[in-house]
Amino acid sequence: MSERRPQRADAKRNLDALVEAAKAHFAESGVDAPTRTIAKTAGVGVGTLYRHFPQRSDLVTAVFRHEVDACADAAPVLAEEFEPEEALVQWLRRYTDFLGTKKGIAKALHSGDPAFDALPDYFLERLVPALTSLLTAAEASGAIRHGVNATELLYAIASLSAPFIPESPTPGTDMAGLLIDGLRYEPQH
Repeated sequence: MSERRPQRADAKRNLDALVEAAKAHFAESGVDAPTRTIAKTAGVGVGTLYRHFPQRSDLVTAVFRHEVDACADAAPVLAEEFEPEEALVQWLRRYTDFLGTKKGIAKALHSGDPAFDALPDYFLERLVPALTSLLTAAEASGAIRHGVNATELLYAIASLSAPFIPESPTPGTDMAGLLIDGLRYEPQH
Protein backbone atom coordinates (compact mmCIF):
# COMPACT_ATOMS: atom_id res chain seq x y z
CA MET A 1 0.00 0.00 0.00
CA SER A 2 1.50 3.34 -1.00
CA GLU A 3 1.33 6.36 1.24
CA ARG A 4 0.11 9.64 -0.16
CA ARG A 5 2.89 12.15 -0.51
CA PRO A 6 2.27 15.56 0.99
CA GLN A 7 1.27 18.16 -1.55
CA ARG A 8 4.05 20.50 -2.61
CA ALA A 9 3.67 24.10 -1.46
CA ASP A 10 3.50 25.46 -5.02
CA ALA A 11 0.88 22.88 -5.99
CA LYS A 12 -1.17 23.85 -2.92
CA ARG A 13 -0.88 27.54 -3.84
CA ASN A 14 -1.99 26.77 -7.40
CA LEU A 15 -4.95 24.76 -6.16
CA ASP A 16 -6.00 27.49 -3.73
CA ALA A 17 -5.60 30.17 -6.42
CA LEU A 18 -7.73 28.15 -8.84
CA VAL A 19 -10.52 27.67 -6.30
CA GLU A 20 -10.51 31.38 -5.40
CA ALA A 21 -10.47 32.44 -9.06
CA ALA A 22 -13.27 30.02 -9.91
CA LYS A 23 -15.31 31.25 -6.95
CA ALA A 24 -15.01 34.84 -8.15
CA HIS A 25 -15.84 34.03 -11.76
CA PHE A 26 -18.71 31.70 -10.82
CA ALA A 27 -20.23 34.42 -8.64
CA GLU A 28 -19.94 36.89 -11.51
CA SER A 29 -20.91 34.78 -14.52
CA GLY A 30 -21.99 31.35 -13.30
CA VAL A 31 -20.28 28.00 -13.68
CA ASP A 32 -19.89 28.40 -17.43
CA ALA A 33 -17.11 30.96 -16.93
CA PRO A 34 -14.30 30.20 -19.40
CA THR A 35 -11.58 27.96 -18.00
CA ARG A 36 -8.92 30.11 -19.67
CA THR A 37 -10.18 33.13 -17.73
CA ILE A 38 -10.19 31.21 -14.46
CA ALA A 39 -6.67 29.90 -15.06
CA LYS A 40 -5.40 33.36 -16.04
CA THR A 41 -6.90 34.94 -12.92
CA ALA A 42 -5.27 32.21 -10.82
CA GLY A 43 -1.93 32.86 -12.51
CA VAL A 44 -1.61 29.30 -13.85
CA GLY A 45 -1.90 27.59 -17.20
CA VAL A 46 -5.02 25.83 -18.41
CA GLY A 47 -3.13 22.52 -18.13
CA THR A 48 -2.69 23.10 -14.41
CA LEU A 49 -6.42 23.75 -14.06
CA TYR A 50 -7.25 20.49 -15.84
CA ARG A 51 -4.63 18.54 -13.90
CA HIS A 52 -6.37 19.52 -10.65
CA PHE A 53 -9.92 19.55 -12.03
CA PRO A 54 -10.37 17.25 -15.05
CA GLN A 55 -14.12 17.94 -15.21
CA ARG A 56 -15.92 21.25 -14.65
CA SER A 57 -17.99 19.47 -11.97
CA ASP A 58 -14.74 18.83 -10.06
CA LEU A 59 -14.06 22.56 -9.95
CA VAL A 60 -17.64 23.41 -8.95
CA THR A 61 -17.47 20.80 -6.19
CA ALA A 62 -14.13 22.14 -4.95
CA VAL A 63 -15.48 25.71 -4.78
CA PHE A 64 -18.61 24.57 -2.94
CA ARG A 65 -16.67 22.45 -0.43
CA HIS A 66 -14.14 25.23 0.12
CA GLU A 67 -16.88 27.71 0.94
CA VAL A 68 -18.74 25.27 3.22
CA ASP A 69 -15.49 24.47 5.05
CA ALA A 70 -14.63 28.15 5.50
CA CYS A 71 -18.08 28.83 6.93
CA ALA A 72 -17.99 25.81 9.26
CA ASP A 73 -14.43 26.54 10.39
CA ALA A 74 -15.40 30.11 11.32
CA ALA A 75 -17.75 28.93 14.10
CA PRO A 76 -15.14 28.02 16.73
CA VAL A 77 -13.07 31.09 15.87
CA LEU A 78 -16.06 33.38 16.34
CA ALA A 79 -17.01 31.56 19.56
CA GLU A 80 -13.54 32.38 20.94
CA GLU A 81 -13.63 36.03 19.84
CA PHE A 82 -17.18 37.07 20.77
CA GLU A 83 -19.87 36.61 23.37
CA PRO A 84 -22.30 33.80 22.41
CA GLU A 85 -25.00 36.03 20.92
CA GLU A 86 -22.56 38.07 18.82
CA ALA A 87 -20.69 34.94 17.69
CA LEU A 88 -23.99 33.48 16.49
CA VAL A 89 -25.01 36.67 14.69
CA GLN A 90 -21.57 37.02 13.06
CA TRP A 91 -21.68 33.39 11.90
CA LEU A 92 -25.21 33.67 10.52
CA ARG A 93 -24.15 36.77 8.57
CA ARG A 94 -21.16 34.86 7.23
CA TYR A 95 -23.50 32.03 6.26
CA THR A 96 -25.78 34.53 4.49
CA ASP A 97 -22.75 35.87 2.59
CA PHE A 98 -21.82 32.30 1.65
CA LEU A 99 -25.32 31.82 0.25
CA GLY A 100 -24.85 34.94 -1.85
CA THR A 101 -21.65 33.58 -3.40
CA LYS A 102 -23.29 30.18 -3.92
CA LYS A 103 -25.82 31.67 -6.32
CA GLY A 104 -23.24 31.46 -9.11
CA ILE A 105 -23.06 27.69 -8.72
CA ALA A 106 -26.62 26.97 -7.57
CA LYS A 107 -27.82 26.11 -11.07
CA ALA A 108 -25.13 23.46 -11.44
CA LEU A 109 -25.72 22.08 -7.95
CA HIS A 110 -29.41 21.60 -8.73
CA SER A 111 -28.85 20.31 -12.27
CA GLY A 112 -29.36 16.65 -11.43
CA ASP A 113 -25.73 15.88 -12.34
CA PRO A 114 -24.70 12.88 -10.19
CA ALA A 115 -21.33 14.54 -9.60
CA PHE A 116 -23.09 16.81 -7.09
CA ASP A 117 -25.18 14.16 -5.29
CA ALA A 118 -22.97 14.10 -2.17
CA LEU A 119 -22.88 17.87 -1.67
CA PRO A 120 -26.16 18.34 0.25
CA ASP A 121 -24.99 15.79 2.82
CA TYR A 122 -21.58 17.48 3.00
CA PHE A 123 -23.31 20.83 3.53
CA LEU A 124 -25.31 19.46 6.47
CA GLU A 125 -22.45 17.40 7.95
CA ARG A 126 -20.23 20.47 8.15
CA LEU A 127 -22.66 23.29 8.89
CA VAL A 128 -25.19 21.73 11.29
CA PRO A 129 -22.59 20.95 14.00
CA ALA A 130 -21.00 24.39 13.56
CA LEU A 131 -24.32 26.17 13.96
CA THR A 132 -25.48 23.85 16.74
CA SER A 133 -22.44 24.73 18.85
CA LEU A 134 -23.19 28.44 18.47
CA LEU A 135 -26.91 28.00 19.14
CA THR A 136 -26.20 25.94 22.26
CA ALA A 137 -23.87 28.60 23.67
CA ALA A 138 -26.26 31.45 22.84
CA GLU A 139 -29.19 29.55 24.32
CA ALA A 140 -27.23 28.76 27.52
CA SER A 141 -26.36 32.44 27.90
CA GLY A 142 -30.04 33.39 27.61
CA ALA A 143 -29.41 35.41 24.44
CA ILE A 144 -31.78 33.42 22.24
CA ARG A 145 -34.93 31.37 22.59
CA HIS A 146 -34.72 27.70 23.50
CA GLY A 147 -35.10 24.85 21.05
CA VAL A 148 -33.91 26.41 17.78
CA ASN A 149 -33.20 23.59 15.32
CA ALA A 150 -29.93 24.19 13.42
CA THR A 151 -31.01 22.38 10.25
CA GLU A 152 -34.31 24.25 10.06
CA LEU A 153 -32.53 27.56 10.67
CA LEU A 154 -29.99 26.87 7.90
CA TYR A 155 -32.78 26.17 5.43
CA ALA A 156 -34.91 29.11 6.60
CA ILE A 157 -32.06 31.57 6.13
CA ALA A 158 -31.24 30.02 2.76
CA SER A 159 -34.83 30.54 1.68
CA LEU A 160 -34.90 34.11 2.94
CA SER A 161 -31.52 34.91 1.39
CA ALA A 162 -32.63 34.10 -2.12
CA PRO A 163 -33.20 37.26 -4.14
CA PHE A 164 -36.89 38.08 -4.36
CA ILE A 165 -36.37 39.29 -7.89
CA PRO A 166 -34.53 36.57 -9.85
CA GLU A 167 -32.30 39.08 -11.65
CA SER A 168 -31.34 40.83 -8.41
CA PRO A 169 -27.60 40.68 -7.71
CA THR A 170 -28.07 40.86 -3.93
CA PRO A 171 -29.58 38.29 -1.61
CA GLY A 172 -32.55 39.12 0.60
CA THR A 173 -30.32 39.86 3.58
CA ASP A 174 -32.88 42.13 5.23
CA MET A 175 -35.29 39.22 5.65
CA ALA A 176 -32.51 36.96 6.97
CA GLY A 177 -31.65 39.71 9.47
CA LEU A 178 -35.26 39.84 10.57
CA LEU A 179 -35.21 36.09 11.20
CA ILE A 180 -31.97 36.41 13.17
CA ASP A 181 -33.53 39.16 15.30
CA GLY A 182 -36.49 36.89 15.99
CA LEU A 183 -34.23 34.31 17.65
CA ARG A 184 -33.89 36.66 20.60
CA TYR A 185 -37.53 36.47 21.67
CA GLU A 186 -39.26 33.69 23.52
CA PRO A 187 -42.68 32.77 22.17
CA GLN A 188 -45.62 34.05 24.20
CA HIS A 189 -47.94 31.30 25.44
